Amino acid sequence: MEFMTNKKNRISLSVIVLAVLVLISVLLPLPYYIETPGSAENINEYVRVDNRENTHPGAYYLTTVAIQRGTPLSLAMAKFLPFREIISKEELMGESDDQDYERISQYEMDSSENMAKKVAFDLAKKKYSFQFQGVYVMGVMKDSSFYNQLATGDIVYQIDNFKPQSSKEFIDYIKAKKVKDQITVHYKRDGQTNQVSGPLILLGEPKRPGIGITLADKTQIKTKEQVDFLTEEIGGPSGGLMFTLELYEILSGEDLRQGRQVAGTGTIEEDGKVGSIGGIDKKIVAADKAGASIFFAPSEPINPELKKMYPDLLTNYEEAKRAGKKIKTKMKIVPVSNIQEAMDYLKESK
Repeated sequence: MEFMTNKKNRISLSVIVLAVLVLISVLLPLPYYIETPGSAENINEYVRVDNRENTHPGAYYLTTVAIQRGTPLSLAMAKFLPFREIISKEELMGESDDQDYERISQYEMDSSENMAKKVAFDLAKKKYSFQFQGVYVMGVMKDSSFYNQLATGDIVYQIDNFKPQSSKEFIDYIKAKKVKDQITVHYKRDGQTNQVSGPLILLGEPKRPGIGITLADKTQIKTKEQVDFLTEEIGGPSGGLMFTLELYEILSGEDLRQGRQVAGTGTIEEDGKVGSIGGIDKKIVAADKAGASIFFAPSEPINPELKKMYPDLLTNYEEAKRAGKKIKTKMKIVPVSNIQEAMDYLKESK
C-alpha cells in the first residue's frame, strides 16, 4: 500500500512539474521580440479633410508589421515558421524602455502624417504654413546634467532667452558656449511648460559642449482645411507614402487608383522622396492576404559603405520582390523613389 501511495505521489509531482514547465514555455516573457506579418489597413478609415473622406472606389492600404514579446515556446516556433524574425530588445528599442519606445514610435507617426500633409498640399497646390514647434527629445545621455530631468517626448522650445527656429539653430547656440556653462532649458511635457537649469557637458567626437540629448525637429503644418489622422493605435514612420496618396485624392478630387486595391509602404520626406523601412517582406504577406493588386516598395539605394560591410543586404524593392516570389503573389510590386513616380504609375497603368 505504501509503495502504491509513493508511486501516485511521484506521478502527481511529475504532472505538476510538467504543467509548470508548459506554463513557463507559454507565458514567460524573454528579452526578445518576434516580428510577424501584420495587417493591411484601409486608409480611408484613418484620414479626413473637413470631416470628408475619400469616396473614390478602390482603396489605399497601410501595411503593418506585428511585434510580439517572445516566450520560450513562441521563439522556438518562430525558427520554423516563414516570415518570422527574432530580434533582441536592444535591436528593437536601443537603450529606450517600453514607454520611451512607444513615445518615439508615436512621434515618428506624427512626423509621418505631418510630412504627408505638406507633400499632399504641395501637390494639390493648396496653401499652408510651416511652424517649428521646438526640438523633440529622443533620448537623454546618462552623463548629461539633465538626466532624470528631461525625458523622451519633451519638446524644448527655448534655451535661456533664445527661441530657435530649427534644430540647427538650437545646436549652433549650444556650440557657441563652453563646457560647464550654465543654461536654462524651457520645455513642454504633456501640454505643460517647465524649465530646468544645469551645466553643459563635453560631448565626444568632434569634442564640443552639449546638453547630452538626441533630438529631432518638432514641426507642424497649419492649413485652412481641418485634416485629421485617426491613427491612435498605429505607430512608426512607414505610412508616409500611402497617407500622401490618400490625402492628395481628397484634396484634389483626382481619382488615381481607379477602383484598384493599392498597398505600399515607405517614409515620405518634405521634397516627396520615399525612404526605406523595415519588415517589408512581412508587409508583402499582409498586402497579398488583403487582396491588393499593386504594392509600392521604396527603391532607395543602399549606402555603398554599408553594402561593402554587408554584401547580402537588399533594397526594400529587392526584398519585396523576393518575398512576393516566395508566396507566389499576383500583386504587381512597383519600385518608387518619390511620390511622383507612384502617381505617374497609377495614371499610366489605368
